[in-house]
Amino acid sequence: MKIISVKDREEGGKIASKIIIDLINKKPDSALGLATGSSPESTYDELIKAYRVGKVSFRNVKTVNLDEYVGLSRSSEQSYRFFMDTKLFSHIDIEYKNTYLPNGMAENLSDECNRYDEIVESLSPVDLQLLGIGHNGHIGFNEPSDSFIKNTHVVGLSPSTISANSRFFDSVSSVPKQAITMGTSQIMRARKIVLLAFGYEKSEVLYQSLYGDITPLCPASILQKHDNLVIIADNESLQKVI
Repeated sequence: MKIISVKDREEGGKIASKIIIDLINKKPDSALGLATGSSPESTYDELIKAYRVGKVSFRNVKTVNLDEYVGLSRSSEQSYRFFMDTKLFSHIDIEYKNTYLPNGMAENLSDECNRYDEIVESLSPVDLQLLGIGHNGHIGFNEPSDSFIKNTHVVGLSPSTISANSRFFDSVSSVPKQAITMGTSQIMRARKIVLLAFGYEKSEVLYQSLYGDITPLCPASILQKHDNLVIIADNESLQKVI
């Protein structure tokens, strides 16, 4: 475990993007596991800047995202496909066919989970998995439960996750109640994991995840078992850690 303390999410984004750029320049056909939400936005901003000045090319890169809301089409502004397209993919030279997310509009969600398992398996192990962390310790949409779920699955979102994500919607009632998410075993197979955490509100869960008991009640605690984990976090989120 390596902890990198930064002053804010902008500095964190620069460091995280450099790790990704160095990886791609060393291995142009890298497979990346990507995340959505506010935590990785500054990282994606820096990747776009680097691409525009010729520091990196994504032409041969493949990406697989952690999750997607059930019931939102890719054209919905709140969908994670829309987020990735507008925050990263449409601004770089990546082949769109090489960017993978679950289909939240699939008629048969079980079949969709199986389909996504096959995609994840075809890219496994990804060279780098980018993660945020939820207020309740969720990674991807793996919510606190009585067991770690290995593979892609449909999950009911907890009230705290729905509340936290409501800032991206018109109201709490507009937030989908379910999502499709990669399982913890799939996340843990990544060769390298970069976890981003910013803000004092993440300090307690970050501490519990890194130094508390390894338990599915705090899904991110499983990251303690990864042998190549990098945490990039600001001073506020690290108050209880260092």
